[in-house]
Amino acid sequence: MFVEERHQEILRLLEENEKVKVKDLSKRFEVTEDCIRKDLASMEVKNLLKRTYGGAVRPDTLHPGHNNIVSTRKDKNIKEKQQIAKKAVELIRNGDMIFLDTSTTNIELAKEIIKRELQITVVSCMLDIAELFTTTKNVNFILLGGQFNRSQNGFLGELTRQMMENFRFDICFMGVVGADLFNNVITTYVPEDGIMKRDAVQKSSQCYLVMESNKFDFKANYVYATFNDIEGVICERELSEEIKKKLEEYQTKII
Repeated sequence: MFVEERHQEILRLLEENEKVKVKDLSKRFEVTEDCIRKDLASMEVKNLLKRTYGGAVRPDTLHPGHNNIVSTRKDKNIKEKQQIAKKAVELIRNGDMIFLDTSTTNIELAKEIIKRELQITVVSCMLDIAELFTTTKNVNFILLGGQFNRSQNGFLGELTRQMMENFRFDICFMGVVGADLFNNVITTYVPEDGIMKRDAVQKSSQCYLVMESNKFDFKANYVYATFNDIEGVICERELSEEIKKKLEEYQTKII
């Protein structure tokens, strides 16, 4: 099969399945995995696909069903977010100071903190999280103010960063739009949100990503951290051996 024919077949498979894996393509076309990686790199240059760790996806399916408006995401994938939150809360100890960023998964984590009656300090800039902590006296809650961002339902920008400046956190829990193992970047949509996340990561002794496993296939526009910056990832299900191996290379824990 000629290279161009192989590329056309890869595009057809992407149309059918929205993603392809290097290993599967290597077996299908009876060529080396390196050969397939070169194919994908060449096709990415032409904007025919986007490479992910271990494969590729269509450019228009990098973040299906995801957008930067919190109100449209809060009620989606609740079961998965709750599973992640139940694992995340086990990392918190009484007396900790933690940071929760603008993330719909962190809304579920806030609920778990209240259920466990943890006596901690929580800092956040998200109104949904602030509203939850009005119901408990166990948590010392600090809301960072600043310019209100309606899509994130929270405060972002320079004033928010100034308020955060002197804080130091035991743990921060970060939401994710895309986690690109191939290029070692963790991304979000809104630059102001990304800058805030980056500041929180730098001010935390430990940082964990609270993310659904399919985020490993997605990308977004603004890089706020690398896998070298974080302690671990908390997902709702078992990850593939391929992803596990790469995370081990970055010395990133998997929960």
